Amino acid sequence: MTRPFRFGVVTPVVPDVRTWRDRVHRIADAGYATLLMPDVPGWQPSPAPALATAATLIPDLRVGTWVYAAPFRTGAMLAWEAHSMTELTEGRFELGIGTGRPDIDDDVRKMGMPVAPPGQRLAQVSETVRRLRELEGSGRRTPLAMAVRGPRAQALAAEIADIVTFAVTQDVTRAEVVDLARGFPNKNVELACHVPVVGDTPEPFMGGTDPAPLRLMDSMAILPQDPAAAIEEVLRRREEAGFTYFVVGGGSAEAFAPVVAELAGTVAGDGRQPPG
Repeated sequence: MTRPFRFGVVTPVVPDVRTWRDRVHRIADAGYATLLMPDVPGWQPSPAPALATAATLIPDLRVGTWVYAAPFRTGAMLAWEAHSMTELTEGRFELGIGTGRPDIDDDVRKMGMPVAPPGQRLAQVSETVRRLRELEGSGRRTPLAMAVRGPRAQALAAEIADIVTFAVTQDVTRAEVVDLARGFPNKNVELACHVPVVGDTPEPFMGGTDPAPLRLMDSMAILPQDPAAAIEEVLRRREEAGFTYFVVGGGSAEAFAPVVAELAGTVAGDGRQPPG
């Protein structure tokens, strides 16, 4: 399936609401398709109210979570929240969901939820999505994004997801990511490339780290600061692995805007060439 390029930004409400609102407007003006919110209790507002605010500020902006940690809420609670967001945004909400970070147990306890063994967390994701589809009935369908790595997670995502990103650590090589993307069993999903570092700007809330070793290993966790080089690399990732949806952090959004202006909405393989 040939898909147009699109771009999203993970933008927590920092350092204050007014600054964040201004940033949301600039992101939309730059041509980004989706404003995304992380799910990290304790250091920023809950995703849903912030996303609802952004969707009200920009009537044609898509919003979504990157990504909800299923262990923080019951499946019924999270499904209700996601369905409510889809209805309130008139179909502009994307539910990103995953099993949570490896060190999530303390945060789960603080949220008053039982700590499930790692082997059961995928079942929590599945239960949430099942309940969401029941709530939707024949009405609006919420697009589902999943962060996956292992074979069980991939198999579930191949069955139920619309968008897939690969939850890999930053020491994973380009070849390994390409193999994951090429080997993904459902060829109809939209493949998303999670980019926590652009140039020299790591995004801590996206797992950003020192860019130097990432450059040395030709990691997919980093994109160049130079727009022409970044465009060339985005096109390369589409060609090698099929990625057409690229997600960067809010701190990189303005520097990355020329790439969005050049590629957003263009169809992979349409003959567009990098400038310069």
